Amino acid sequence: PELLARLWASDAAEGLAQRTPAFSAKGGLSRGQASALVIGFALLLIAAAGRANWEASLLAAIAALLFSALILLRLLACLLPPAWARRRELRDCALPRVSIIIALYRESAVLPVLVAALEAIDYPADRLEIRLALEVDDHETIAAARALDLDHKYRVILVPEGGPRTKPRALNYALRFCSGEIVTIHDAEDRPHPRQLRIAAESFAAAGPDLACLQAPLNWFNRRECWLTRQFALEYAAHFHALLPLYARLRWPLPLGGTSNHFRTAALRRAGGWDAWNVTEDADLGFRLHAMGYRCDVIAPLTLEEAPTQVWPWICQRTRWLKGYAQTLAVHSRGGTRDLAGRPTGLALALTLGAALVSALAHAPLAALCLWGLLDAGTGSADDVLYGGFLLAGYAASAATAATGMRRAGLPVRLGDLLSMPLYWPLQSWAAARALYQLVTRPYFWDKTEHGVSTYTDQACISPSPPRSSCSEFASPSSSSDAGAPDSPSAPNADRGSSPGP
Repeated sequence: PELLARLWASDAAEGLAQRTPAFSAKGGLSRGQASALVIGFALLLIAAAGRANWEASLLAAIAALLFSALILLRLLACLLPPAWARRRELRDCALPRVSIIIALYRESAVLPVLVAALEAIDYPADRLEIRLALEVDDHETIAAARALDLDHKYRVILVPEGGPRTKPRALNYALRFCSGEIVTIHDAEDRPHPRQLRIAAESFAAAGPDLACLQAPLNWFNRRECWLTRQFALEYAAHFHALLPLYARLRWPLPLGGTSNHFRTAALRRAGGWDAWNVTEDADLGFRLHAMGYRCDVIAPLTLEEAPTQVWPWICQRTRWLKGYAQTLAVHSRGGTRDLAGRPTGLALALTLGAALVSALAHAPLAALCLWGLLDAGTGSADDVLYGGFLLAGYAASAATAATGMRRAGLPVRLGDLLSMPLYWPLQSWAAARALYQLVTRPYFWDKTEHGVSTYTDQACISPSPPRSSCSEFASPSSSSDAGAPDSPSAPNADRGSSPGP
């Protein structure tokens, strides 16, 4: 058994890279990609130094085209209502068997809350299996899992030591122990809507075999804790309730979130599972499934997670995401701009992952240049006015998309939070610069987000979307609905006088 476990662990890490190396981030940039990157960086330096006007004009034209496309895409996402995946209601006896995988590392603090959320899932127990993938040397979390006296649905999977130590490696290893027709991924701090899994199974039943994955929307149960978490909530609402439904409507590949993904097991295995060498294995897998002729769609019920409450953990998390976006861009631009079914993918790749990376890198410098031009009216140029116009239009489109997403999610939004979004965006430039540095120095390093640090520990209301309805059915006795009051801290924290923050 020990030898077999080591072989399986090796396959979990190296399987995709060995079988289909073109789809793995392990190889890094190709020679052509590295050359193009060097040439592009050289042109950028020349333009920034003012040595040649045509390079500056070319870069400005490309940037204007990109930002114009992003603004139009966000406006379209606001105007078109989400078309959630269709579903066919099934009786309990007709529901398929489902395997839920949760990869855990140093998560003993949140494990009891996770199990409580999993126990609240509305799905027949005899058709549900839950796999907790724990690193073999994570003795604290292993002890916490054993202390919970879990029932027969649960199985603790000990992932052997080895590298890279990433979430996708653990998921690949745990996939071998799954017998469900559907595989669902959750994170340690997740609080999924109780009916989310049933709706996913019914949506698969109504679709053809080309539907490989369903993504549920995500947001934060501690979104009212501070300004940073409220900004994060706006960002997530825009992404999961406005942009992803639009991408699904356009039949674009979906940059999946790392949790609340529901996969057809056969399609997932055919795609090779997750790339253990990509630190955003979720977005990568969405593009790989699309490249293989599959499609992904979205369902409505939310999963609530815990947002970082301080800037440095936020920076670390965003660094990993942007580094993974760069890895995914490199992987999926190797084979041209069409998938195996002949569908174009280059535009979708550019306007999703590419735009996220470029805008994160460019925002702070561009905002600083525009601010300098406004303050120094004597040196302000037409370019400053143009860049400033793009920034203002971008802010307006992003605020509208965020407000639309929050409304669709049934969550309240403050005007002050929308107006202060420009203060949130420059943080992304910090994370993007750090991501590029890590891409060179530590490409496979997993910047882990710590969970269980929020003071907002009550089971929050999880509202269906759409239509919006009363959430009292899903709320704990001490929790409050977003419709009328902010989330409540747990009783012990309330006794200490904690407050929702600024």
